[in-house]
Amino acid sequence: MKTALVIFGGVSSEHDVSTVSACSVIKNIPTDKYNVIMLGITKDGRWLKFSGDVDLLPDDKWVDDKSCVPAIISPDSSCHGLLVMENNNFKAIHIDVVFPVLHGKNGEDGTIQGLLQLAQIPFVGCDSVSSGVCMDKALTNAMADIAGIPQAKWLGITDYDYSKNEEEFLNKAESYLGFPIFVKPANAGSSVGVGKAKDKKSLVECIKNAFDCDYKIVLEECIDGTEVECAVLGNEEPIASTVGEIVPCNEFYDYQAKYVGDSGLHIPARIGEDKIEQVRAAAKKAYKALGCSGLARVDFFVRKSDGAVLLNEPNTIPGFTSISMYPKLFEASSIPYGELLDKLFTYAIEKWEK
Repeated sequence: MKTALVIFGGVSSEHDVSTVSACSVIKNIPTDKYNVIMLGITKDGRWLKFSGDVDLLPDDKWVDDKSCVPAIISPDSSCHGLLVMENNNFKAIHIDVVFPVLHGKNGEDGTIQGLLQLAQIPFVGCDSVSSGVCMDKALTNAMADIAGIPQAKWLGITDYDYSKNEEEFLNKAESYLGFPIFVKPANAGSSVGVGKAKDKKSLVECIKNAFDCDYKIVLEECIDGTEVECAVLGNEEPIASTVGEIVPCNEFYDYQAKYVGDSGLHIPARIGEDKIEQVRAAAKKAYKALGCSGLARVDFFVRKSDGAVLLNEPNTIPGFTSISMYPKLFEASSIPYGELLDKLFTYAIEKWEK
Protein backbone atom coordinates (compact mmCIF):
# COMPACT_ATOMS: atom_id res chain seq x y z
CA MET A 1 0.00 0.00 0.00
CA LYS A 2 1.32 3.42 -0.93
CA THR A 3 1.19 6.52 1.23
CA ALA A 4 -0.55 9.46 -0.46
CA LEU A 5 -0.32 12.98 0.92
CA VAL A 6 -3.21 15.34 0.15
CA ILE A 7 -2.37 19.03 0.60
CA PHE A 8 -5.23 21.49 0.95
CA GLY A 9 -6.05 25.07 1.93
CA GLY A 10 -3.30 27.47 0.98
CA VAL A 11 -2.66 31.19 1.05
CA SER A 12 -4.87 32.28 -1.85
CA SER A 13 -8.29 33.65 -2.62
CA GLU A 14 -9.36 30.08 -3.42
CA HIS A 15 -8.54 28.62 0.00
CA ASP A 16 -12.16 27.76 0.78
CA VAL A 17 -12.71 26.03 -2.57
CA SER A 18 -9.58 23.97 -1.94
CA THR A 19 -10.85 22.61 1.37
CA VAL A 20 -14.11 21.49 -0.25
CA SER A 21 -12.26 19.90 -3.19
CA ALA A 22 -9.85 18.09 -0.84
CA CYS A 23 -12.74 16.74 1.23
CA SER A 24 -14.22 15.13 -1.88
CA VAL A 25 -10.83 13.81 -3.04
CA ILE A 26 -9.99 12.22 0.31
CA LYS A 27 -13.38 10.52 0.55
CA ASN A 28 -12.93 8.94 -2.88
CA ILE A 29 -9.31 7.72 -2.75
CA PRO A 30 -9.32 3.91 -2.86
CA THR A 31 -8.47 2.87 0.73
CA ASP A 32 -7.35 -0.60 -0.40
CA LYS A 33 -4.49 0.99 -2.36
CA TYR A 34 -3.54 4.14 -0.47
CA ASN A 35 -2.92 5.23 3.09
CA VAL A 36 -3.95 8.88 3.11
CA ILE A 37 -2.22 11.61 5.11
CA MET A 38 -3.67 15.13 5.21
CA LEU A 39 -1.60 18.31 5.27
CA GLY A 40 -3.42 21.61 5.59
CA ILE A 41 -2.09 25.10 4.94
CA THR A 42 -3.93 27.82 6.86
CA LYS A 43 -4.89 31.16 5.36
CA ASP A 44 -1.95 32.76 7.17
CA GLY A 45 0.52 30.17 5.88
CA ARG A 46 0.90 27.67 8.74
CA TRP A 47 1.45 24.02 7.72
CA LEU A 48 -0.37 21.47 9.87
CA LYS A 49 -0.70 17.71 9.63
CA PHE A 50 -4.36 16.93 10.30
CA SER A 51 -5.65 13.48 11.25
CA GLY A 52 -9.19 14.28 12.32
CA ASP A 53 -12.57 13.94 10.61
CA VAL A 54 -12.34 14.86 6.92
CA ASP A 55 -15.76 16.51 7.15
CA LEU A 56 -14.12 19.28 9.17
CA LEU A 57 -12.21 20.55 6.14
CA PRO A 58 -14.94 22.82 4.66
CA ASP A 59 -15.27 26.18 6.41
CA ASP A 60 -11.85 25.58 8.03
CA LYS A 61 -13.28 23.70 11.00
CA TRP A 62 -10.17 21.50 10.91
CA VAL A 63 -7.79 24.31 11.96
CA ASP A 64 -8.66 24.15 15.67
CA ASP A 65 -8.83 20.36 15.86
CA LYS A 66 -6.60 18.79 18.52
CA SER A 67 -5.11 16.41 15.97
CA CYS A 68 -3.27 19.24 14.19
CA VAL A 69 0.50 19.28 14.59
CA PRO A 70 3.13 21.38 12.76
CA ALA A 71 4.58 19.65 9.69
CA ILE A 72 6.58 20.56 6.60
CA ILE A 73 7.68 18.91 3.38
CA SER A 74 11.44 18.62 3.48
CA PRO A 75 13.26 19.78 0.32
CA ASP A 76 16.01 17.30 1.27
CA SER A 77 15.46 14.41 -1.15
CA SER A 78 16.87 11.88 1.32
CA CYS A 79 13.84 12.52 3.53
CA HIS A 80 11.36 11.94 0.69
CA GLY A 81 8.44 13.06 2.72
CA LEU A 82 6.97 14.93 5.62
CA LEU A 83 8.65 16.18 8.78
CA VAL A 84 6.12 16.18 11.61
CA MET A 85 6.69 17.88 14.98
CA GLU A 86 6.19 15.44 17.86
CA ASN A 87 7.42 16.05 21.42
CA ASN A 88 9.64 18.93 20.27
CA ASN A 89 11.31 16.71 17.68
CA PHE A 90 10.67 16.13 14.00
CA LYS A 91 9.56 12.71 12.89
CA ALA A 92 9.97 11.80 9.21
CA ILE A 93 7.08 10.16 7.32
CA HIS A 94 7.88 8.67 3.91
CA ILE A 95 5.49 9.83 1.18
CA ASP A 96 5.04 7.92 -2.09
CA VAL A 97 2.89 10.44 -3.95
CA VAL A 98 1.33 13.86 -3.34
CA PHE A 99 -1.90 15.41 -4.58
CA PRO A 100 -1.65 19.18 -4.10
CA VAL A 101 -5.36 20.07 -4.08
CA LEU A 102 -4.46 23.75 -4.03
CA HIS A 103 -6.17 26.23 -6.33
CA GLY A 104 -4.81 29.60 -7.38
CA LYS A 105 -1.67 31.35 -6.14
CA ASN A 106 0.87 29.39 -4.10
CA GLY A 107 -0.63 26.10 -5.23
CA GLU A 108 -1.44 26.08 -8.92
CA ASP A 109 1.29 28.45 -10.07
CA GLY A 110 4.31 26.15 -9.82
CA THR A 111 5.45 27.09 -6.32
CA ILE A 112 4.41 23.93 -4.47
CA GLN A 113 5.36 21.89 -7.56
CA GLY A 114 8.90 23.31 -7.39
CA LEU A 115 9.20 22.27 -3.75
CA LEU A 116 8.03 18.75 -4.55
CA GLN A 117 10.49 18.53 -7.44
CA LEU A 118 13.32 19.53 -5.08
CA ALA A 119 12.13 16.89 -2.61
CA GLN A 120 11.94 14.35 -5.49
CA ILE A 121 8.46 13.26 -4.46
CA PRO A 122 6.04 12.28 -7.26
CA PHE A 123 2.98 14.51 -7.40
CA VAL A 124 -0.27 14.73 -9.31
CA GLY A 125 -0.43 17.31 -12.07
CA CYS A 126 1.81 19.55 -14.13
CA ASP A 127 5.42 20.37 -13.28
CA SER A 128 6.49 23.77 -12.00
CA VAL A 129 7.17 25.28 -15.44
CA SER A 130 3.89 24.20 -17.04
CA SER A 131 1.95 25.15 -13.91
CA GLY A 132 3.44 28.63 -13.96
CA VAL A 133 2.72 29.15 -17.66
CA CYS A 134 -0.86 27.92 -17.39
CA MET A 135 -1.55 30.00 -14.28
CA ASP A 136 -0.39 33.22 -15.94
CA LYS A 137 -3.07 34.14 -18.49
CA ALA A 138 -0.69 36.41 -20.42
CA LEU A 139 1.87 33.61 -20.80
CA THR A 140 -0.85 31.11 -21.69
CA ASN A 141 -2.21 33.38 -24.39
CA ALA A 142 1.27 34.06 -25.77
CA MET A 143 2.05 30.34 -25.91
CA ALA A 144 -1.29 29.63 -27.58
CA ASP A 145 -0.52 32.22 -30.23
CA ILE A 146 2.87 30.60 -30.89
CA ALA A 147 1.29 27.13 -31.09
CA GLY A 148 -1.38 28.32 -33.50
CA ILE A 149 -4.27 27.65 -31.12
CA PRO A 150 -7.23 29.92 -31.93
CA GLN A 151 -8.40 32.20 -29.11
CA ALA A 152 -10.01 35.57 -28.46
CA LYS A 153 -8.10 38.76 -29.23
CA TRP A 154 -6.28 39.93 -26.12
CA LEU A 155 -3.96 42.48 -24.54
CA GLY A 156 -1.78 42.22 -21.44
CA ILE A 157 -0.27 44.93 -19.26
CA THR A 158 1.38 45.42 -15.85
CA ASP A 159 0.28 48.00 -13.29
CA TYR A 160 3.54 49.91 -13.82
CA ASP A 161 3.10 50.20 -17.58
CA TYR A 162 -0.58 51.05 -17.20
CA SER A 163 0.22 53.88 -14.79
CA LYS A 164 2.64 55.33 -17.36
CA ASN A 165 0.36 55.05 -20.39
CA GLU A 166 -3.20 54.80 -19.05
CA GLU A 167 -5.04 56.81 -21.71
CA GLU A 168 -3.05 55.30 -24.57
CA PHE A 169 -3.79 51.77 -23.34
CA LEU A 170 -7.50 52.46 -22.85
CA ASN A 171 -7.78 53.78 -26.39
CA LYS A 172 -5.88 50.80 -27.76
CA ALA A 173 -8.14 48.37 -25.89
CA GLU A 174 -11.26 50.05 -27.20
CA SER A 175 -10.10 50.13 -30.81
CA TYR A 176 -8.54 46.63 -30.89
CA LEU A 177 -10.94 44.64 -28.72
CA GLY A 178 -14.19 46.60 -28.87
CA PHE A 179 -16.76 46.62 -26.09
CA PRO A 180 -17.68 44.66 -24.09
CA ILE A 181 -14.24 43.68 -22.79
CA PHE A 182 -13.38 41.07 -20.16
CA VAL A 183 -10.70 42.15 -17.68
CA LYS A 184 -8.86 39.45 -15.73
CA PRO A 185 -6.00 39.31 -13.22
CA ALA A 186 -3.23 37.35 -14.95
CA ASN A 187 -2.65 35.07 -11.96
CA ALA A 188 -5.94 34.32 -10.23
CA GLY A 189 -8.37 31.45 -10.62
CA SER A 190 -12.06 30.74 -10.08
CA SER A 191 -12.82 34.03 -11.87
CA VAL A 192 -11.68 36.04 -8.84
CA GLY A 193 -11.26 39.69 -9.82
CA VAL A 194 -12.74 39.21 -13.30
CA GLY A 195 -14.92 42.01 -14.66
CA LYS A 196 -16.91 42.76 -17.81
CA ALA A 197 -16.57 46.33 -19.08
CA LYS A 198 -19.28 47.73 -21.33
CA ASP A 199 -17.77 51.18 -21.85
CA LYS A 200 -14.63 53.18 -21.11
CA LYS A 201 -15.78 54.23 -17.63
CA SER A 202 -16.51 50.68 -16.51
CA LEU A 203 -13.27 49.52 -18.16
CA VAL A 204 -11.29 51.81 -15.86
CA GLU A 205 -13.12 50.37 -12.85
CA CYS A 206 -12.63 46.76 -13.96
CA ILE A 207 -8.92 47.38 -14.52
CA LYS A 208 -8.61 48.84 -11.02
CA ASN A 209 -10.36 45.82 -9.50
CA ALA A 210 -8.17 43.39 -11.44
CA PHE A 211 -4.99 45.17 -10.32
CA ASP A 212 -6.18 44.73 -6.72
CA CYS A 213 -5.66 40.99 -7.31
CA ASP A 214 -2.46 40.98 -9.36
CA TYR A 215 0.22 43.28 -10.76
CA LYS A 216 -0.47 42.04 -14.29
CA ILE A 217 -3.81 41.82 -16.08
CA VAL A 218 -5.23 40.54 -19.36
CA LEU A 219 -7.99 42.12 -21.44
CA GLU A 220 -9.95 39.93 -23.87
CA GLU A 221 -12.60 40.54 -26.47
CA CYS A 222 -16.06 39.26 -25.56
CA ILE A 223 -16.96 36.07 -27.43
CA ASP A 224 -20.63 35.42 -28.10
CA GLY A 225 -20.58 31.67 -27.78
CA THR A 226 -21.17 28.55 -25.76
CA GLU A 227 -18.80 27.96 -22.83
CA VAL A 228 -17.53 24.38 -22.82
CA GLU A 229 -14.98 22.43 -20.81
CA CYS A 230 -12.98 19.29 -21.49
CA ALA A 231 -11.07 17.23 -18.91
CA VAL A 232 -7.70 15.81 -19.98
CA LEU A 233 -5.80 13.01 -18.25
CA GLY A 234 -2.39 11.47 -18.81
CA ASN A 235 1.23 12.19 -19.70
CA GLU A 236 2.70 11.65 -23.18
CA GLU A 237 -0.51 10.23 -24.64
CA PRO A 238 -3.30 12.12 -22.89
CA ILE A 239 -6.95 11.17 -23.14
CA ALA A 240 -9.79 13.66 -23.31
CA SER A 241 -13.19 13.28 -21.70
CA THR A 242 -16.49 14.13 -23.26
CA VAL A 243 -17.29 17.85 -23.29
CA GLY A 244 -19.44 19.71 -20.79
CA GLU A 245 -21.38 22.92 -21.32
CA ILE A 246 -21.72 25.77 -18.81
CA VAL A 247 -24.89 27.85 -18.61
CA PRO A 248 -23.99 30.68 -16.18
CA CYS A 249 -26.69 31.87 -13.80
CA ASN A 250 -25.06 35.33 -13.88
CA GLU A 251 -24.06 37.50 -16.82
CA PHE A 252 -20.85 35.50 -17.06
CA TYR A 253 -19.29 32.51 -15.27
CA ASP A 254 -17.83 34.39 -12.28
CA TYR A 255 -16.96 33.09 -8.79
CA GLN A 256 -20.57 33.49 -7.61
CA ALA A 257 -21.89 31.53 -10.56
CA LYS A 258 -19.31 28.76 -10.10
CA TYR A 259 -19.68 28.07 -6.40
CA VAL A 260 -22.73 29.85 -4.98
CA GLY A 261 -25.33 30.33 -7.70
CA ASP A 262 -27.38 27.85 -9.68
CA SER A 263 -25.49 27.63 -12.96
CA GLY A 264 -26.52 24.91 -15.38
CA LEU A 265 -24.30 22.06 -16.56
CA HIS A 266 -24.93 19.88 -19.57
CA ILE A 267 -22.92 16.69 -20.10
CA PRO A 268 -22.44 16.14 -22.96
CA ALA A 269 -22.50 19.69 -24.26
CA ARG A 270 -25.35 20.61 -26.63
CA ILE A 271 -23.06 21.39 -29.56
CA GLY A 272 -23.33 18.26 -31.68
CA GLU A 273 -21.06 15.22 -31.85
CA ASP A 274 -18.75 16.61 -34.54
CA LYS A 275 -18.12 19.78 -32.53
CA ILE A 276 -17.53 17.75 -29.36
CA GLU A 277 -14.80 15.80 -31.15
CA GLN A 278 -13.30 19.06 -32.39
CA VAL A 279 -13.17 20.41 -28.82
CA ARG A 280 -11.63 17.17 -27.53
CA ALA A 281 -8.90 17.35 -30.17
CA ALA A 282 -8.27 21.02 -29.39
CA ALA A 283 -8.05 20.24 -25.67
CA LYS A 284 -5.35 17.62 -26.23
CA LYS A 285 -3.45 19.96 -28.55
CA ALA A 286 -3.47 22.77 -25.98
CA TYR A 287 -2.55 20.32 -23.20
CA LYS A 288 0.56 19.17 -25.05
CA ALA A 289 1.53 22.61 -26.36
CA LEU A 290 1.48 24.02 -22.82
CA GLY A 291 3.56 21.14 -21.46
CA CYS A 292 0.81 19.74 -19.24
CA SER A 293 0.96 16.34 -17.59
CA GLY A 294 -1.19 14.38 -15.16
CA LEU A 295 -4.34 16.42 -15.50
CA ALA A 296 -5.87 19.68 -16.64
CA ARG A 297 -9.30 20.98 -17.53
CA VAL A 298 -9.19 22.99 -20.75
CA ASP A 299 -11.96 25.52 -21.31
CA PHE A 300 -13.18 26.82 -24.67
CA PHE A 301 -15.78 28.99 -26.35
CA VAL A 302 -17.69 27.70 -29.36
CA ARG A 303 -18.50 30.92 -31.19
CA LYS A 304 -22.10 31.18 -32.34
CA SER A 305 -21.41 33.13 -35.52
CA ASP A 306 -19.14 30.58 -37.20
CA GLY A 307 -18.75 27.62 -34.82
CA ALA A 308 -15.06 28.39 -34.21
CA VAL A 309 -13.54 26.61 -31.19
CA LEU A 310 -11.55 29.22 -29.24
CA LEU A 311 -9.33 28.54 -26.23
CA ASN A 312 -10.51 30.23 -23.05
CA GLU A 313 -8.01 28.91 -20.48
CA PRO A 314 -6.42 25.77 -18.99
CA ASN A 315 -6.79 24.85 -15.31
CA THR A 316 -4.00 22.63 -14.00
CA ILE A 317 -5.63 21.94 -10.62
CA PRO A 318 -9.33 22.07 -11.51
CA GLY A 319 -12.03 21.89 -8.87
CA PHE A 320 -12.70 18.46 -7.38
CA THR A 321 -15.84 19.29 -5.38
CA SER A 322 -18.97 17.18 -5.70
CA ILE A 323 -20.26 19.59 -8.36
CA SER A 324 -16.97 20.13 -10.20
CA MET A 325 -16.77 19.51 -13.91
CA TYR A 326 -13.49 17.56 -14.04
CA PRO A 327 -14.62 14.43 -12.14
CA LYS A 328 -18.13 14.72 -13.62
CA LEU A 329 -16.75 14.71 -17.17
CA PHE A 330 -14.69 11.58 -16.62
CA GLU A 331 -17.54 9.89 -14.79
CA ALA A 332 -19.61 10.52 -17.93
CA SER A 333 -16.68 9.03 -19.88
CA SER A 334 -16.84 5.78 -17.88
CA ILE A 335 -14.06 6.59 -15.38
CA PRO A 336 -15.63 6.86 -11.89
CA TYR A 337 -14.16 9.18 -9.23
CA GLY A 338 -12.16 6.56 -7.31
CA GLU A 339 -10.68 5.03 -10.45
CA LEU A 340 -9.84 8.52 -11.73
CA LEU A 341 -7.85 9.32 -8.58
CA ASP A 342 -6.00 6.01 -8.82
CA LYS A 343 -5.07 6.83 -12.41
CA LEU A 344 -3.84 10.30 -11.37
CA PHE A 345 -1.58 8.81 -8.69
CA THR A 346 -0.33 6.17 -11.14
CA TYR A 347 0.50 8.77 -13.79
CA ALA A 348 2.34 10.85 -11.18
CA ILE A 349 4.53 7.95 -10.11
CA GLU A 350 5.16 6.76 -13.68
CA LYS A 351 6.25 10.24 -14.74
CA TRP A 352 8.76 10.47 -11.91
CA GLU A 353 10.21 7.03 -12.56
CA LYS A 354 11.13 7.87 -16.17
